[in-house]
Amino acid sequence: QQALKHALDKRQVDLPVVSLVTQMEVDPQDPAFSDPTKPIGPFYTEEEAKTLAQEKGYTVKEDAGRGWRRVVASPRPIQVVEIETVKALWGKTVVVTCGGGGIPVIKNEDGSFEGVAAVIDKDFAAERLAEEMDADILLILTEVEKASLYFRTPQEQKLGHIRVDEALRYIDEGHFAAGSMLPKMKAAAMFAGSKPGRKAIIASLFQAREAMEGVCGTVIEG
Repeated sequence: QQALKHALDKRQVDLPVVSLVTQMEVDPQDPAFSDPTKPIGPFYTEEEAKTLAQEKGYTVKEDAGRGWRRVVASPRPIQVVEIETVKALWGKTVVVTCGGGGIPVIKNEDGSFEGVAAVIDKDFAAERLAEEMDADILLILTEVEKASLYFRTPQEQKLGHIRVDEALRYIDEGHFAAGSMLPKMKAAAMFAGSKPGRKAIIASLFQAREAMEGVCGTVIEG
């Protein structure tokens, strides 16, 4: 928020910037709850982890030989709870929202919301927000200029303009790393295919303007 406001002020753009804490509704029946995979919190020894699992009901797993950690589900978001507030602010304010994927909640029978142990992927949160805001473009900024096939191999092939069906085929072929480019490509394909005329762009943070102008980045259209 501070960095954005400073950047706008330097360019003499008189716009307020606000950070909005947002809840993201998830489906309690989402299959992700049956297979928690997202590691959170500190590392434990195997003995400590199994004690926590027994005493607190945590699901614990070994994390790449570095120790044991608690793992939680990563369900897909189905609704931005504060979407009307975002819309009310949007016209005259730069809104920083859905930070960290948002706070995962489930809806009770009486209509109230209750927090749930989970972590929502930020790319899917951005996709959900973009759909609910009826955006035309979803811009996902990352460390690389474009998504690639055969990443970091002699056969690496950077992707320019592709169709949704091509993106889905590349996903099925296993070209993208889980926890890295895979959720970005899935979210981009989901948004681009959600409504005619929509497109998603994956590009470098340092080429955001050029990406919006259509001269760089991976562009996915229906």
